Amino acid sequence: MRVLVTGGAGFLGSHTVDVLREEGHEVVVLDDLDPQVHGAVEGFPPNLARHGGGSGVRFVRGDVRDRDAVRSALEGIDAVLHLAGAVGVGQSMYQPFHYCSVNVGGTALLLDVLANERTSVRKLVVASSMSIYGEGAYRCGACGDVYPTGRRPDDLAAGRWEPRCPRCGQPVAPAPTREDKPLAAASIYAVSKKSQEELVLCFGEAYKLPVVALRYFNIYGPRQSLSNPYTGVVAIFLSRLLNRKPPIVFEDGGQTRDFIHVRDIARANLLALTSAAADFQAVNVGSGVPVSVLDVFRELSTILDIRIEPTVPGQFRAGDIRHCVADATRARQLLGWAPRIPLAEGMRDLARWCTSSLPEARDLVDVAYAELQMKKLVR
Repeated sequence: MRVLVTGGAGFLGSHTVDVLREEGHEVVVLDDLDPQVHGAVEGFPPNLARHGGGSGVRFVRGDVRDRDAVRSALEGIDAVLHLAGAVGVGQSMYQPFHYCSVNVGGTALLLDVLANERTSVRKLVVASSMSIYGEGAYRCGACGDVYPTGRRPDDLAAGRWEPRCPRCGQPVAPAPTREDKPLAAASIYAVSKKSQEELVLCFGEAYKLPVVALRYFNIYGPRQSLSNPYTGVVAIFLSRLLNRKPPIVFEDGGQTRDFIHVRDIARANLLALTSAAADFQAVNVGSGVPVSVLDVFRELSTILDIRIEPTVPGQFRAGDIRHCVADATRARQLLGWAPRIPLAEGMRDLARWCTSSLPEARDLVDVAYAELQMKKLVR
């Protein structure tokens, strides 16, 4: 096929391009090379350097909100992997227009072109997010499966971080989160990703265009932008460690996430693109393994042999959740997908990349933290 990958010069996008080329597909990449993510870039993107020189990858520099750029990139395209987007829970809370403009507006423009102009597109896969769940699923000893929509302000102020049962108020235990869990977006970023997913699924049903929404969990791996302090906790920890500075850990560090290697995600993108089994559905893509934020930091610190203690001030950040881990049964049953790279192996892979081929990472975490404090989003 000839595949358009929006955001294809970025972290996940470039790994997806690698996988597509390994399978013999031609690729067109549309990416605006946002300086916050890429730094100052001229010419062919560094993440795609191996594909330069006419190797089946064409790069188009442009914004997904630019109709002419989207129309041009879609010429002769059989399928679209729509990965372009603004990423970051914290920043989204004080840049709501930008996040909705890119994530919702960019997706709407892509669909508008598909609806109103002549194209050859016959499949669309969109990058959704686990953030749209809000809190993950939980199990109450008295009430069974429950879905807390948020934590009580008085609990957070007192440092009681764990959610309570929304029915009886008793403690609950985290459980794997299935796709049928009610959505309860807790940040502007999450709201924008929920809208993006719903736009694509609605459009696909109306036009009988096969679409798939992949709900990615916490992606990590080589080519993460370590100078972008909004891109995810693994990148933030790496940036701080490599600059010999302690990271700030919100709450008590016991919040758990589902970390999945970027190469496993790229493989899921390929399977969703080339299989009809998951068409018109949302599919979790995660490891199913809960790992605390503090444990991730300790793992990275040990692998890099950089001994720094994190700062744990007992603060919490607006828009954050406590626990969310994937139930990836649907991905396994429909796509034949399962993660192949365990966390310890993936972290070593990331550390090798950092120490062997990483350009200097500017540490902007303190700037981002100051912005959150100024907006009163850290309490």
